[in-house]
Amino acid sequence: MLSLRPQRLFPNPVSHRLLSLSAHRHKPTNWNTTTHKFVQANPLLSLLETCKSMPQLKQIQTQMIITGFISDGFASSRLIAFCALSECRNLHYATKILHNVHDQNAFSWNVVIRGFSETENPRGAVVMYREMLRNGGSRPDNYTYPLLLGICSNLSFNLMGRVVLGHVFQVGLDSDRFVRNAAIHMFVSCRELGDARKVFDESSVRDLVSWNSLIHGYVRSGLAREALRVYEEMEVERVEPDQVTMIGVVSSCAQLEDLSLGRKFHGLIREIGLGLTPPLANALMDMYAKCGNLEAARAVFDNMKQKTIVSWTTMIVGYAKHGFLEIAHRLLYEVPESNVVPWNAMIGAYVQARRSKEALALFHEMQSRNISPDEITMVCCLSACSQLGAVDVGIWIHHYIEKHDLSLNVALGTALVDMYAKCGNITKALNIFSDMPGKNCFTWTSIICGLALNGHAHDAISYFEEMIDTGLKPDEITFLGVLSACCHGGLVEEGRKYFSLMNTKFNICPKLKHYSCMVDLLGRAGLLQEAADLINSMPIEADAVVWGALFFACYIHKSVLMGERAATKLLELESHDSGIYVLLAKMYRESNMWEKAEQAKKMMKERGLEKTPGCSSIEVSGSVCEFIVRDKSHPHSKQIYDCLFQLTKQMDPMGGMSEVPALWDDSLLGDEFR
Repeated sequence: MLSLRPQRLFPNPVSHRLLSLSAHRHKPTNWNTTTHKFVQANPLLSLLETCKSMPQLKQIQTQMIITGFISDGFASSRLIAFCALSECRNLHYATKILHNVHDQNAFSWNVVIRGFSETENPRGAVVMYREMLRNGGSRPDNYTYPLLLGICSNLSFNLMGRVVLGHVFQVGLDSDRFVRNAAIHMFVSCRELGDARKVFDESSVRDLVSWNSLIHGYVRSGLAREALRVYEEMEVERVEPDQVTMIGVVSSCAQLEDLSLGRKFHGLIREIGLGLTPPLANALMDMYAKCGNLEAARAVFDNMKQKTIVSWTTMIVGYAKHGFLEIAHRLLYEVPESNVVPWNAMIGAYVQARRSKEALALFHEMQSRNISPDEITMVCCLSACSQLGAVDVGIWIHHYIEKHDLSLNVALGTALVDMYAKCGNITKALNIFSDMPGKNCFTWTSIICGLALNGHAHDAISYFEEMIDTGLKPDEITFLGVLSACCHGGLVEEGRKYFSLMNTKFNICPKLKHYSCMVDLLGRAGLLQEAADLINSMPIEADAVVWGALFFACYIHKSVLMGERAATKLLELESHDSGIYVLLAKMYRESNMWEKAEQAKKMMKERGLEKTPGCSSIEVSGSVCEFIVRDKSHPHSKQIYDCLFQLTKQMDPMGGMSEVPALWDDSLLGDEFR
């Protein structure tokens, strides 16, 4: 059990040298913070410290060449540092100077390597490291290797990181604390937690950075309990936690949804006097929100002096997750800066709640506020189009993606495939799928499910087999698509085969949806007894969907006795579903069992149930409109009903409606027509 007692035996160890590496990526470094006396005493170097542009630097360099000062290794390293790390960064020129100086030192190589590590393409740093090794004049030191291991961490270059570590052992820097911390961080970033733990355990000196790297590594991999166990060890070692530590353990509580432990850590933060920086406050808010205590989350949020975009987004997501979408929406308008992140969170929340019309409306409003959407916005909006079948909006979003050159990454490509497939344009979905440079399990699943949905059963199975051949492992949803394809195509033998393969080959336990698919497949094929036996053999309790599949199959094949049993089970599970009574009465009527049909209708009335009104939707000029029976919510409902009335009159050549009772229900009309 965690003691949660504060330790104040000694001050915090060395600052987070390693953890700050990634924070500097893509940002110019303060290169001229040296207080070296030689710099202050030399006019040219003093002038260089105030340099603001490359032309100025070249003038200083010219004077250094004329005076011969360029041959001094320290002086030339200051020129290289300006080119590699200043706001006027010119790595090509830095490399040229480095290659032409006689006294190449490790510092000069390190600043160029660091300069490349902070660019959009840090692979250049690895190239410079190789040149450094080939040059032989300068030996890599304990500043070189943390930089290289940091690059491997950011790029998840596990193999390259191991090569670098091999070099570390060769040059005898394996016991250096900074290098070991960088190695732990590299393995953690590459999800090689076993190796990270091994390096950690073998370290003779472990500082706070070592502990924090391991804790956060477990948290990022979803191993919250392991992270908390490391914290327990840290307590035993009497190492005082800092804010980074507490962010890790609080995030662990959020993953476990352990409100009690999260509160204890919040109390410990107060007890040891750690200030609530925005990242720590955000972690606490996230923990409280995920644990369902929105009041505590809001209290932390309201007490923050400096709220970041993450703070606002965390609170919006918290409200939305627990169903308070209106509060979340109102909070969105209070965000002080125009930023796409909270808007994405709100649009995503509406999609998750299957309120896709609101999601698309928010997307249009976002554009009117000149907030530029990104790939995440597009993915969310395409999901909304998939739910609504809004193909016109989906096509517009596709054009927007192409027009603004948004990167068609795997997530965005998969969303486009899914949207076109669910909106019925399977040809377009297949074209995008084939053009995608990279595909993952979700991409293949989308096309398999899309083919199944559009009635291409054999093609769906063919793509599934191709997916397996590529080495990708299917998941539960993939198999749901395959079984659905078998169901739509009446492929009983294939369905049995793939249902069996789930467990035997891929170690996936069938869930209720898989069983309902199989019951539906067998039932539609008239194999009612096999379907019933499958239900009885299920290791989990059958739900209403499973029994509903059997009941519908019994209705199709007029098996009244088994249908009655299925209906009885259904009514035990969902006694307020009017559709069960309606189908039961219909089954009795079609079997001329009029008395039982009346009993079903009577039972429905006694329970105060009405037939669920039908619902339909139509997309007009990119706008999706929904209609239900007796619906008057549409602003043009009177004109719609007028048109419907006229169309119905034209269906009867005599001008009346008495001849079309099966097609007409006067409840469709407004009161003015009755």
